[in-house]
Amino acid sequence: MRNRFLIRCSLIFRTRLLIASAFFLLSPLLSAELLSLRGDPAPGALMIGQSIPGARVWLNEKPLRVSQSGHFLFGFGRDESGERLLRIEADGRQLERLIILTPRQWNIQRVEGVPARTVTPPPEQLERIRAEAALVRKARQSDSDMEFFHHDFVWPASGRISGVYGSQRFYNGKPGNPHLGVDIAAPTGSPVIAPAAGVVTLVHDDMFYSGGTLVVDHGFGLSSTFIHLHKVLVKEGQKIKQGDLIAEIGASGRATGPHLDWRMNWYQERLDPQWFMGAMDVGQVKAGAP
Repeated sequence: MRNRFLIRCSLIFRTRLLIASAFFLLSPLLSAELLSLRGDPAPGALMIGQSIPGARVWLNEKPLRVSQSGHFLFGFGRDESGERLLRIEADGRQLERLIILTPRQWNIQRVEGVPARTVTPPPEQLERIRAEAALVRKARQSDSDMEFFHHDFVWPASGRISGVYGSQRFYNGKPGNPHLGVDIAAPTGSPVIAPAAGVVTLVHDDMFYSGGTLVVDHGFGLSSTFIHLHKVLVKEGQKIKQGDLIAEIGASGRATGPHLDWRMNWYQERLDPQWFMGAMDVGQVKAGAP
């Protein structure tokens, strides 16, 4: 059953990849220096490109890491806008292409009359919150040379999309932190599988905000974070393959019900997994089911 789940997710991803590839093949963006570029440039987007081996790549004069096979990646945070210049040098030639970010609209809600104690964490928890945030930042800063980032990803769980990237609530007129992941609602104990291969860089059973927390490094600064988990089934430093059972969905931390909050980062840039993956087939087989 799990294999059926992986196959269906992979087919969805590959369909989007073929559409994206067709667009770029018809555009002047590609050349002998830039063989492929995948992704729809916008706030929250992940872009994955490939040049010829030995190429050097910059984004707005910031050098990007390039694999031996010529792959590279970059991403944009929620509040980014405008243009970026992609520059590639290969075989004595130089290519420059302008990337224009498409604006996105966010789901904004305003809630009044909320008691302050439900918005502001208790003072005695602030030191704990800061320490836990530092652990997550360190895990997301991993800069390994693994190349799992340019392979097809699959959805880590199956269920109703109950929260989307970029949404934000204003409490009593003051903005709360934007939601920077995609929420998948499912019963406690539902399986979570690895969307791609990687190495586990953080396991924590009970963080103040995120409860059971797991971070997986996919290489070149790209990581997945899974939070509000009921149980983590892997250990720090463990190598995992795509489709491996890694955790169980829960409602730990500051969660109102059982769901998986899946987040993706390029180093410290918060990306939108749903923008990268596309729509989920809500009728698909449960991940990891026997």
